[in-house]
Amino acid sequence: MANLNKVFLMGNLTADPELRYTPKGTAVTDIRLAINRYYAGDNSERQEETTFVDVTLWNRQAEVAGNYLSKGRGVFVEGRLQLDSWEDKASGQKRTKLRVIGENIQLFPRGGEGDMGGTPRQQYQNAPRSNNYGQSRPAQNYNPPPMPPTNQPSNDFGDMDDEIPF
Repeated sequence: MANLNKVFLMGNLTADPELRYTPKGTAVTDIRLAINRYYAGDNSERQEETTFVDVTLWNRQAEVAGNYLSKGRGVFVEGRLQLDSWEDKASGQKRTKLRVIGENIQLFPRGGEGDMGGTPRQQYQNAPRSNNYGQSRPAQNYNPPPMPPTNQPSNDFGDMDDEIPF
């Protein structure tokens, strides 16, 4: 039987992330997302339900979160579920917690801002900003230089056989 462990979440951070490093130098940060769900309750009244999800980010994703995310910032997380289990020292009971291991994140603009949420909190204070939300787009008024002439024959396919080898 096939297995799939994939999670897609979109929500707002409940606190500023704290970037830290393992003894081997691997970046790690834990973030907590507040994810709102709206639905029609009794008498068709609008209801709101908030779910809090813990996410662990590693390596470059952890560094991006530590440098660019802050409390209230919207983020999209793609990842997988992981079940942590341990024994509670005080009561001796076995405890478990389901968390998300974030494999990819995408930052969203802050409310009211038209770009990717302002400047980062650390050394990237003067980094250029864009409104393309991670999508590649050529700069406006950009004219590429003309291509140099080549001595290769044109691709009119006049010298090819009509036979297709498959």
